[in-house]
Amino acid sequence: MLTVSALKRLHLVVSFELADGECIALQGPSGVGKSLLLRAIADLDPNEGSVELDGVPRETMSAPVWRRQVTYVAAEPGWWADTVQEHFTDWDLATPLVDQLGLPASCGTWPIRRLSTGEKQRLGLVRALLLHSRVLLLDEPTSALDAASTASVEALVAERVSAGTSVLWSTHNSGQARRVGSRLFVMASGGHLEEHSL
Repeated sequence: MLTVSALKRLHLVVSFELADGECIALQGPSGVGKSLLLRAIADLDPNEGSVELDGVPRETMSAPVWRRQVTYVAAEPGWWADTVQEHFTDWDLATPLVDQLGLPASCGTWPIRRLSTGEKQRLGLVRALLLHSRVLLLDEPTSALDAASTASVEALVAERVSAGTSVLWSTHNSGQARRVGSRLFVMASGGHLEEHSL
């Protein structure tokens, strides 16, 4: 279980629990602070408060160890090498997931500059899924995708949730929030977080 207690980042002050095998949808308009919250939980930005995984405080783990367990997936993932497969330790392990998301296995040889924003989103998700993290922090993971690709991402993440992965899924889409979430948090202006019924 991920436990967030009085987590503070700029205007945000947030507390909640995320159980194993649970997906909480985090809904709110752009710019309200959803990304700030996800990045703070992942300890990517300065923050105060307490975050624990199964009762183990975040500060007792090194940052790389924490981020392998609690993985942030940006809406626009970073790329640092020339081709897709250079970003993967073992491309053969990635290809079944790539196929599930509607991309050809040959996309591993593609130069990064060829990728659309939607392709980058799907491949960034694959990269994160291969870490087998306990918690996934998904920041608008389908914002650049069409309906079919969105459905494939939602189905793949649902498989991981069923297998015990915890997910905090940020979206501005109320329909998606209700499809993916077992609980719904709505963030209003000022960073105030409220739980709503689905």
